[in-house]
Amino acid sequence: MRVRGIWLLTLWVLSIFGSLIAVGRDDQPFAFIALGDIHFDRLEHHDLDYVRQKHGEGDIRQILNYSRLTETVLPKTFAELREQVKTFQPPVAFVAQLGDFVEGLCGNPQLAQRHCEEAVAFVKGAQLGVPFLITKGNHDITGPGALDAYNAVILPFLSEQLGQPIKSASFFIRRSDALFAFFDAYDDESLNWLEKVLSSQQAKQVFVLLHPPVVPIGARSLWHLYARPQQQKQRRRLLNLLGRHRAIVLTAHLHKFGIVVRRTDEGSFVQVTLNSVIPSPEIEPRQVLKGVEHYGGELVKLEPSFEPQTEPQRRASLEAERPFIGYYEYADAPGYAIFVVDGSTVRAHFYVGLGKRCWRTLDLAVLLQ
Repeated sequence: MRVRGIWLLTLWVLSIFGSLIAVGRDDQPFAFIALGDIHFDRLEHHDLDYVRQKHGEGDIRQILNYSRLTETVLPKTFAELREQVKTFQPPVAFVAQLGDFVEGLCGNPQLAQRHCEEAVAFVKGAQLGVPFLITKGNHDITGPGALDAYNAVILPFLSEQLGQPIKSASFFIRRSDALFAFFDAYDDESLNWLEKVLSSQQAKQVFVLLHPPVVPIGARSLWHLYARPQQQKQRRRLLNLLGRHRAIVLTAHLHKFGIVVRRTDEGSFVQVTLNSVIPSPEIEPRQVLKGVEHYGGELVKLEPSFEPQTEPQRRASLEAERPFIGYYEYADAPGYAIFVVDGSTVRAHFYVGLGKRCWRTLDLAVLLQ
């Protein structure tokens, strides 16, 4: 893969806390591309009898849909990303995928291994020209042999992309004064790891990348990290850690777009949620909401058929968050984002569908002031 000279691989690299740190001397503005879920899939990667028996017809329908989109839309998506890397200014340093890189649910270890190998081959074949970095998602490790396949295929791929061994799905990189912490939301030790990393690094901009959101943003308001009642101590610790470092948190998982500023006892952080399962290149934003007055229990109505039996708990979760919300946007807007980091400024350009259609631009640093 061709790698731009400005990228981290040209910089001094050292390891600490089992993670990768790239310490750069380049203080020029740079950009990076972020993708939400993509669910790479092919029908032949699944034992469909296993899926039907263990998970049901709903997952069969998802596999059929994701397999179709992998063949028809995903190549166009990566072609557009390749073009953005070539032409966008300031230069794009890397592409970050925020989890659910693959669909999972293969049915046996052999299929899980093939699933990951063909997804990696697809990315390599796209020849993006910059490193492609992956955050662990729940689908990536779901099904027999899925976690072993992730460790055997995805971690070596990340090592290849960064030119240094990556032994854990939690790792971090630096470019100039920006720190990027890729957080494994499915490892109990990740919170301790993140606390050590953020306390040991001085950075103007702190980005934390993980699959599930930290703050609920819509109808599926129990799908955030540390949502269970017995996890509230960890959740408070994470929220305060992010607020203390005024972090920009990049998430996926919900298949929706959202921006929220969350106040904590130790400061505020901003969370951006992305979805890159693009059903058609021409899709337009829907269900667009903007303003804190929209945040609260009524958001459950955005998906009226979703788990009616949990509606009271989902409403309560949103109402509990409401007093801490300082900014709120939401939309059903599949696409991707390009972030421009220039000193203390971080501008986010949000693209919907395909065709380089930027529908929203926002200075995230301003939201934290």
